[in-house]
Amino acid sequence: MMDIVCLDLEGVLVPEIWINVAQKTGIEALRLTTRDISDYDILMKGRLEILRKHRLTLADIQDVIATIRPLDGAKEFLDLLRSKTQVLILSDTFTEFAKPLMEQLAWPTLWCNNLSIDADGMIEDYTLRIRNGKYHAIKALQGLNFRTFAAGDSYNDLAMIEEADAGCLFRAPEGILASHPHLPHATTYGEFSSVIQAFLHL
Repeated sequence: MMDIVCLDLEGVLVPEIWINVAQKTGIEALRLTTRDISDYDILMKGRLEILRKHRLTLADIQDVIATIRPLDGAKEFLDLLRSKTQVLILSDTFTEFAKPLMEQLAWPTLWCNNLSIDADGMIEDYTLRIRNGKYHAIKALQGLNFRTFAAGDSYNDLAMIEEADAGCLFRAPEGILASHPHLPHATTYGEFSSVIQAFLHL
């Protein structure tokens, strides 16, 4: 049986995109992420409403993303991990956001979602590849006889972590840690590597 490690993107390998947009624009409501709100549809509908209100386009957000760099140590951690096993990034971000971040991480495989853009460059809607996609990705990989490890930091990562053969939280907020004390938790890439390598029997 082959092993595969599935990682969340934002908060695990790169900073939260929307928090950076909030800092750049001064719109505090855009600081909310899946670490704060468990219902992704509610979160995204709120974000799109704010973008329309302030006339912020996709290009405006992409300008912010162009300034974002991976978290300290993330690239080295990912390079080491990819030298030892298959790695898949499972994210609720969008292809229209992710490309410059994937380039900085040496193009790991990413499964995510898409945006709908109108003629004025405004984000009018979003399309989920599949609802609860991270969980279903784990189920599908297990159906292909992969032994799965999953890790993330947010509410939308919990279903995939619980479903995977093993997993852990990484730098998760106190609320998630308190409600899921049975899940291993790493706060450094060294600890993270140790948990994953134990799963891989390295």
